[in-house]
Amino acid sequence: MNGLTLGILLPFAGTTLGAASVFLMRKEFSPGIQKTLTGFAAGVMVAASVWSLLIPSMEMGGKDGIARLIPAIVGFMIGILFLLFLDSVVPHQHFDNNESEGPKSHLSKTAKLVFAITLHNIPEGMAVGVALAGAMNESSYMSLAGAVALSLGIAIQNFPEGAIVSMPLRSVGNSRWKSFWMGTLSGVVEPIGAILTILLASFVVPILPYLLSFAAGAMIYVVVEELIPETQSGTHSNWGTIGFAVGFLLMMALDVLLG
Repeated sequence: MNGLTLGILLPFAGTTLGAASVFLMRKEFSPGIQKTLTGFAAGVMVAASVWSLLIPSMEMGGKDGIARLIPAIVGFMIGILFLLFLDSVVPHQHFDNNESEGPKSHLSKTAKLVFAITLHNIPEGMAVGVALAGAMNESSYMSLAGAVALSLGIAIQNFPEGAIVSMPLRSVGNSRWKSFWMGTLSGVVEPIGAILTILLASFVVPILPYLLSFAAGAMIYVVVEELIPETQSGTHSNWGTIGFAVGFLLMMALDVLLG
């Protein structure tokens, strides 16, 4: 398996393995463990946004001063606005909230829960795709090892994320197999998003810096809008903060050592 294929499939594999935990565990995660895992995912996404996306975006600008910041600033803000748009037009619901978000619909609660986590996965797939596209461009500052490191980091945080999807689905009465498949399908958008982004980037190499920062903005939106609030909901604890620190340091180390 070459580096490109590995980079595309790793995040989906992480989600699938996490969703499979529904066959090994009988009960839902405790609030403390769920907050720790959510914080871990947030930490990975923030570190990936900085080291694997924003910094390469500025380096690829090839200019000095404020000019090199323009792709990072413009792409980042468009990424934020894009996820804000999706958040407002896609009906979804989070596990810790009984109220639906987005437009009203007749979808089941299970479907809305899966849509929520799918929204989280869209920017991750785009991030992997644009990093791999950058590595394929010989004139860029992205290396294939660095792109695979990003993919590996997202795969690691997708493992608990897949479990966080499948376990609650099981706890509300779905069968183990249905919970597993729903958790797995929530991650399908990642390889699809990665492939589409690679195909797009191969035709528009000059805007790769904008695509990198766009993916960073989309990921940061998910962190600020969804993940961090989830770590602070309910009874106060520091586990979410600890998980964030571990995830951030792990992703930073992967990028520096493998990139």
